[in-house]
Amino acid sequence: MKDILDLTKTELQELLISCGEKPYRAKQIFTWLHERRVSSFDGMTDISKGLRSYLASDYVPGALELREVQASKADGTRKYLFALQDDNCIESVFMRYRDWNTACISSQVGCAMGCRFCASTVGGCVRDLTAGEMAEQIYAMEADTGENISNVVIMGSGEPLLNYRNLMRFIDIISDPSGKGISRRNITVSTCGIVPAIYDLAREGGEDEHMQINLALSLHAPNDEKRRKLMPVALKYPLAEVMEAMKHYFDRTHRRLTFEYALVSGENDTAEDAKELAGLLRSIGAAGNGALVNLIPVNPVRESGLVRPTREACEAFKNKLENFGINGSIRRELGSDIDGACGQLRMRRGAGADRTRREEA
Repeated sequence: MKDILDLTKTELQELLISCGEKPYRAKQIFTWLHERRVSSFDGMTDISKGLRSYLASDYVPGALELREVQASKADGTRKYLFALQDDNCIESVFMRYRDWNTACISSQVGCAMGCRFCASTVGGCVRDLTAGEMAEQIYAMEADTGENISNVVIMGSGEPLLNYRNLMRFIDIISDPSGKGISRRNITVSTCGIVPAIYDLAREGGEDEHMQINLALSLHAPNDEKRRKLMPVALKYPLAEVMEAMKHYFDRTHRRLTFEYALVSGENDTAEDAKELAGLLRSIGAAGNGALVNLIPVNPVRESGLVRPTREACEAFKNKLENFGINGSIRRELGSDIDGACGQLRMRRGAGADRTRREEA
C-alpha cells in the first residue's frame, strides 16, 4: 500500500482529477490528513463513501509504528524510535523550550557521511525517507505529547541534501497552510556541505522569491586537514568551496547561517583552532551577517574514541570566538539522561526492534 502522506496538495489534486473528482476535494482531503490527522479514510466525513473506498483500496494515511519512547526527567525531551513499513527504524526527538516546541527529524535510514562523532553513520545509509515519512515523525510526536510543534530541524539521521527531492516535497507539505502550516522561517536544514545542493537550495523559489528556510552547516573543524579526519565528505568538498556556497546562500536568501561545531578534546578545541575558525568565518562576512557558531560538546560514541571537552574548555573556546567578533553559543544539552544524541537509540536497540517500549528515564 502507498502512503498518501507522500503526496503534495498539487499531486493529490492531480490524482483526484484523473479519477473524475472535483479539484477542490484535494484541499479537503489534504486538511483531513495533515491538519486533522485522521487515522483512516472513514473519518473524512465530508468526502463521499465512494471516494473514501477508492483511496483506501490503494493508500494508507500514514505508516509509522511507534517502537520506543525515552523521556527525560531533566528537561522533558522525548526520544522516539519509529518503524517504517519495511521494518527499518528511524529516530526523532521532541524538544521542549520555554515558548515553543521543536522536532528534530531524520531524512534517511542511517547515514553515509561517516562522521566520526555521529552514531547514525554506524552501518551506513539504508535508504532515503519519503516526504510523508518525514512529516509523519512530527505528527506522531504531536499525537504522543498532545503538544503543538512549531519548529523543525532536519538534523536527525541522514544527510538531507542527498535526499533533495523528498526534502523539497516535505517542506512543501509541512508548510502548506491547508495542513500543518509550519512557517518556512521555522525550518532549519542541516548539511555536511553538499556544495551543488546548497546552490540548488539557494535557487529554490525563482529569481524574486526564495525558500526562507534556515541553513546550518556541520563544520566541526577550522581547516581541511582537521575536517578530513572527522568528516570524510571533506575529501570531496574542500572548505573553500563549502564556505563560498554558504556565502552564496546567505547573499541570495538573507537567512541567518548557523555553523555546527562539535568540540572534541585535543582535536579541534584549542585557542589556535578558535582563532583559525574565526578567520574562516570572517572571510565570508560571518562577523557582520549575524551568523552563529553552535558549539556542541561531542557526545561519547564507543566506536569513535573521541573525548568530550570540559565545560570550562567549551566556555573558553566560545569566549575566544566572541573576542574575534563571531557569535557563539554552547548548545543546551537536552535529553542528557537518555539516548539523546543522533543515532544512539537506533544503534543501541537495533533496527529490528519488534515491540513498543516506553522508558521514563
